[in-house]
Amino acid sequence: MEKLRENYPIDIYWHSFQLRPPGSPPIPPAYRARIESSRPQFAARAREQYGIEINAGPFETDSRPALIAEKVAESQGKGKAFHDAVMHAYWQQARPIGDSEVLKEIAAEVGLNTDNFEIELANPEYEAAVEEDIELARQYGLDAVPALIFAEKYLVSGAQPYDLLKRVVEKVQEEESK
Repeated sequence: MEKLRENYPIDIYWHSFQLRPPGSPPIPPAYRARIESSRPQFAARAREQYGIEINAGPFETDSRPALIAEKVAESQGKGKAFHDAVMHAYWQQARPIGDSEVLKEIAAEVGLNTDNFEIELANPEYEAAVEEDIELARQYGLDAVPALIFAEKYLVSGAQPYDLLKRVVEKVQEEESK
């Protein structure tokens, strides 16, 4: 997404989504093996196309605490910085982003007031904001991450090559210029 933003005048809005919320049935072993076997290809694509070394965090991390913490960060005007730092922590530093102490460290790194961080994380207002985003995703029928929606009409599901994302952005720009 950052590469797209560098090359095109686009705005990016992140919304909460849990691919496997608590209470989901266990991942069948064959499906888990398929996911695990695709990780080297994903890492190679990230390295080749974006210059990013992938060192992913724990496979079945509960992302909900990070989603709530992002809402806290948004309330302090640091949503994007926090989002980017959490993504970096999980995908490049293999940090467990479901851990409140890790999230507090990330919050401090991006300049959030962490004096009452644990209290903020327990605020039902932020939980409700996360649930609202997740409900919107359900209404759209989204079931993959990432799920990218361009111009509120083009859905790109899953991790896709940069060239595909570039073509979608160019198509949107072409339509908007008519």
